[in-house]
Amino acid sequence: MATEATTTNFQNSDFRPVPQPPDFHPEVIVSPHDALHFWQFMIAGSVAGCVEHMAMFPVDTVKTHMQALGSCPIKSVGVRHALRSILKSEGLPGLYRGIGAMGLGAGPAHAVYFSVYEVCKKYFSGENPNNSAAHAVSGVCATVASDAVFTPMDTVKQRLQLGNSAAYRGVFDCVKKVLKEEGFGAFYASYRTTVLMNAPYTAVHFTTYEALKRGLIEISPESVSDERVIVHATAGALAGASAAVITTPLDVVKTQLQCQGVCGCDRFKSSSIGDVVKTIMRKDGYKGLMRGWIPRTLFHAPAAAICWSTYEAAKAFFQEINASSESGT
Repeated sequence: MATEATTTNFQNSDFRPVPQPPDFHPEVIVSPHDALHFWQFMIAGSVAGCVEHMAMFPVDTVKTHMQALGSCPIKSVGVRHALRSILKSEGLPGLYRGIGAMGLGAGPAHAVYFSVYEVCKKYFSGENPNNSAAHAVSGVCATVASDAVFTPMDTVKQRLQLGNSAAYRGVFDCVKKVLKEEGFGAFYASYRTTVLMNAPYTAVHFTTYEALKRGLIEISPESVSDERVIVHATAGALAGASAAVITTPLDVVKTQLQCQGVCGCDRFKSSSIGDVVKTIMRKDGYKGLMRGWIPRTLFHAPAAAICWSTYEAAKAFFQEINASSESGT
């Protein structure tokens, strides 16, 4: 009876749920930094980069053929025609020429890319996870560092994508011939252009990604854990697509510089961006600067979705390991 009385008194007490105003939204707490070790960021980034580029490599091959003016056998800028020409001349393996160079370059470059980004984000954000300027600046720092690692292998990769087996027998044969015929500087002929392209690309990409991720989390904060992959993939895809379209002209210039002299491509007296742009304009007009924007967007949208979801999953894995080790000590 005493128990019943107590229960009755409690139910009839003045403690009632307080209704929330219509515009009330649960506060979404975003950790400003992920409390991972530097090497863990590097491994997560390396895995993400390799998965991303290997999965989307055939699309990248089509884009390279479309952007390389005068390359054989591509004469048209149409995606379907470019794909058909590659398959006709080299078959299905032609879509994967140069994937070895990509494998050698993507892992180390993305390890540098994401680890530098995370370190710079922590330094510049001032403990504010919503600092868009910090995300943009951190992305620029990351691309300057990672492009120094990736540009040589990207040059080899694109030459292999264009050249037939008679031109280069493989990655190391390509490296040997470029060193012998053009010197070490040929591997970095496009570095300045690559940085100038990737700086705005990563600034737009990282800023858009962080903002979209935050926005998607706020839409349904109670189901964030269940929809983690969807959030990262959606934010990554939209960020990658928007950044890819904006920077296509500089990507065309980069491809021209990296593939000069291969399979009928023009050679340039200098690595001046202006000279390359003038050549493209003279041959193909303004539309020449947007060659390959469709496969570039088709590459970067799913690639960014794959990359970010893989990267965030790898970070979550390391966070669980760190939490377990801390609880065990």
